[in-house]
Amino acid sequence: MGLIHIDLFTTLDGVAQAPGGPEEDRDGGFPFGGWQAPLIDETVGEQVMAGMEGLDALLLGRRTYDIWTAYWPHQETGVDDVIARLFNRVPKYVASRGAPTLGWADSTLVGTDLRREVDELRDRHQHVHVIGSLDLVQTLLAEQLFDTLTLWVYPILLGTGKQVFAGGAVPTNLTLIEPASTSPTGAVTLRYALAPGTPATGDMTTRKPQP
Repeated sequence: MGLIHIDLFTTLDGVAQAPGGPEEDRDGGFPFGGWQAPLIDETVGEQVMAGMEGLDALLLGRRTYDIWTAYWPHQETGVDDVIARLFNRVPKYVASRGAPTLGWADSTLVGTDLRREVDELRDRHQHVHVIGSLDLVQTLLAEQLFDTLTLWVYPILLGTGKQVFAGGAVPTNLTLIEPASTSPTGAVTLRYALAPGTPATGDMTTRKPQP
């Protein structure tokens, strides 16, 4: 059975809106579009590429799909040629409440029953990546319809903007599946896997010292 991977760039205060450019997402008058650009470095780029090993499908929200459609099909001879060839080659699945025109090659609109659609994607593909697509991500988090969550956490605070866990999470256990790493610009990479159960509670005063 295939895996659903969520990949997000976020600030230390959890903002994941428009990391890539000023015009990416101006909802709410967001003034910091492109906040990631001054902090990008080769380490993060290498980690992103390594994380895409085996990627054989994309699951995207409507907004991210529209942004990517205007960019990636035209980049196979540009600076992002490796990623462009990958994204252009694999199937793209688009979650939308509307009926958008899907002009990017090998794009399919998924139905409204997201749980059933995710199960079918698991049967069809080995590694499905959800990149950006905050509204969709929050639904996947709330329904626990994912297997891994990778966060690149940048050392800035914005104080405004759409957040990763803003109303899109339920009590969930996660397991860190590799040591956290830090890039030269201070971005910390955290890779988690969904774990069973819900967070436990306890009383710190009753803990016994370990021998």
